[in-house]
Parts: sequence; structure tokens; C-alpha cells
Amino acid sequence: MKDIHERIQALKKEKNAIILAHYYAPPEVQDVADFLGDSLGLSKLAAGTDADIIVFGGVHFMAETAAIIAPGKKVFAPAPDAGCSLADSVDAASLKKWKEAHHDGIVVSYVNTTAAVKAWTDYCCTSANAVRVIESLPADKEILFGPDRNLGSYIIKTTGRKMSLWEGVCTVHDVISPEMIRTAARKYPDADILVHPEAQCSSDPEILSMENVFFYSTAGMLAHAAKSGKKTFVIATEADTVHQLEKSHPEKRFIPLSPAVLCREMKKVTLEKILDCLQNGSGEVVLEESLRQRAMLPIRRMLDI
Repeated sequence: MKDIHERIQALKKEKNAIILAHYYAPPEVQDVADFLGDSLGLSKLAAGTDADIIVFGGVHFMAETAAIIAPGKKVFAPAPDAGCSLADSVDAASLKKWKEAHHDGIVVSYVNTTAAVKAWTDYCCTSANAVRVIESLPADKEILFGPDRNLGSYIIKTTGRKMSLWEGVCTVHDVISPEMIRTAARKYPDADILVHPEAQCSSDPEILSMENVFFYSTAGMLAHAAKSGKKTFVIATEADTVHQLEKSHPEKRFIPLSPAVLCREMKKVTLEKILDCLQNGSGEVVLEESLRQRAMLPIRRMLDI
């Protein structure tokens, strides 16, 4: 393990490369990354880095998003076959058909989508800023939100806005049921329960009204844990998120809601594959410029908000 770490560090320096990793990546990948974040944070880092090469430790759409917003840089996906149930649930042709039938409608797409889908999107959003994006749009406009129906339902409950929802889910978060949250609340009455809004329970009225339950993006969970005086937290998102929480706050206790809440696609990213990207240039993400420019527009609108 030490040898591969040293080789990765040497190649990063030699090639002016950085490694970005999502909080759901395996712990050893998180530990070798220059920057960790959720979708929004990593998008901003990709746009602002001075590095010539970006190796993105996440699923494929994340590396593709970095390639959209960082033209002129080489972007590599260590596991090009690492997919996403949300990105796979919606296609550009279907969005094009909806826009043709709803000329004044607005398409808001979660960032967990392909470049082709972003090209037919008016605004992108992440779990961190989805409510803010929707609240910024005219109240009289018809909105199609996708592809995550759980996040969309949460936004409707939070904002009161009417939206049509695409029928996609994150298969990892969709298993997080209201009963799982109620069970955790009974078992750990003194804990704050931090839930990702992609969870199945995110629109349940009882769960939304519980005083010790908070809905956050992954980065929001880390921020809550940092400022809270509580000592125990139940983490209702991808289980490896606990790795960074424990490193940042060793004096606090972080309990994964369930070890089964695990993204197996993210686990396809390994140190060996990262080394292969840096050493041999494998997994480069290349986008046609016209597609990149169209896909950039909804991301720019999101970042402006």
C-alpha cells in the first residue's frame, strides 16, 4: 500500500495532476485524494484548479461533469464502467420530447446525469442547492424535476412548489425507509440523525417533523457534525461517509444507519486504477465541444444561483 501511495504522489507532482474523490469512494481512495467533496464542492474545485490533469475518484458522470466545466484540462475516470442508477434512468431523447410538448416548461436536472441529458436541461442542481434553485424560478412556470423522485418529493414538501417528477431513484438511498429512521431514533434517542434527501423517507411527514432528524447533502452532514454539540450521530447515507467524519471528529461517535447502504459502483474506484490513469492515461473523458458547451449552460446557471 505504501509503495502505490508513493508512486501516485510522484506521478501527481510530475504531471501537475490532482485527485478529486467523492465521500462515497473507498476509504483508501479518500485518503489519497487532494480534495474530497460532494457533487457541488467537487464541481467548483474542478472549475478552479490550476492542475493540468484531474483524476476523478467517483462514478462516470462525475468525471464527465468535471470535463464539462474544466475545458483544456485532461480528465480521467479511474473506473469508466462505474455507473449511477439516477444517470441511467433518464435519457436525452425523452427530455427533448418533454420540452417539445411543454414549450414554456423548465427542466431542472440533478447533477447526477450524463452530459447528453444536461444538454437538454435548463438548470442543474445538487442535493445541497436543489431547494435554492427551485425557489429561484418563476412560480408560474411548469417544472420537470429529475431524475430523482425522492429528492423532488422532498423539494415539493419543503417549498410547496408544484413540479412534475421523473421516476428515477438512487438505488442506494431508496432503501432508507421511514421505519429505519424511526428504529434509529428509538435506539439512539440522544443522537442527531442526518439523512440524505435522496432517501425514500425524505417526504414522509412524520420523519420531516422529528426534531432530531436533519436532511443534508453529504457536505452538509460534515458541517452539521462540526458545529453540533452532540456526541452521537446516525448517518443515513452511503456508509463510507463515516470515514471522513471519524477522521475529522475522533471525539464523536458516527453510526452508519445500515452497512447495506453502500454504493458498489463507487467501490469500483481503486488505487490501482488511479495509478493506471496517471501512469498510462487510461480512462480519459473526451466530450464533443458542442455538447460540452450545451451541457455547461445549466451548470453555469446553477453555480450563479
